[in-house]
Amino acid sequence: MTVTLFLSALAKFLLGVVLVGLLIFLPAGTFSYMNGWLLMGILFVPMFFAGIVMLFKNPDLLKSRLQAKESSREQSMVVKLSGLMFLAGFVLAGLSIRFHWYVLPIGVTIGATIAFLIAYLLYAEVLRENTYLSRTIEVQNNQKVIDTGLYGIVRHPMYSATLLLFLSMPLVLGSVYAFVVFLAYPFIIAKRIRHEEAFLEEHLDGYRAYQQKVKYRLLPFIW
Repeated sequence: MTVTLFLSALAKFLLGVVLVGLLIFLPAGTFSYMNGWLLMGILFVPMFFAGIVMLFKNPDLLKSRLQAKESSREQSMVVKLSGLMFLAGFVLAGLSIRFHWYVLPIGVTIGATIAFLIAYLLYAEVLRENTYLSRTIEVQNNQKVIDTGLYGIVRHPMYSATLLLFLSMPLVLGSVYAFVVFLAYPFIIAKRIRHEEAFLEEHLDGYRAYQQKVKYRLLPFIW
């Protein structure tokens, strides 16, 4: 563990808390938005403890996860589209509170919260199985194809986990309007996956054979 890595991770964590908080509560015009506090809690509390674990157990993985700048123009566009999706979705959720638009029943929020936490557990398992994961598309030194565990079911289990995470977020917030916006995510991530697979086919030994072994990219029996 290094002090620099700790401070960098802490700074990005706090920045994320502030930005998400602003996007949720500022459009709502109030802090009395319980669904907003619920999402903040289930999003950032597990993230904080996961970061602490990685800091001590696998600082190299944490460092790679903090490196979010894409060199590819196409992948940079994917990141920007995702950011626009979050911006529009969170703002719409907040506005629905401010202007008393339709809010989803509490049962939907509870179910979405459970789905979100399950997705977080899947995400944590992916990080445990694959220590080569970074936030940018690259092949690291001595990287090998992982084909066991969740990687034996779909080729991109991290994206499968984020799909469940992101689609459950607007439901936790109680906003059907935000959910419609977040339906763009499957199409955004499909674009990233196609580009990533083309890159891995060319640069990662054994990836073509892995594609033959595990047929589905994101969802079993679907795609």
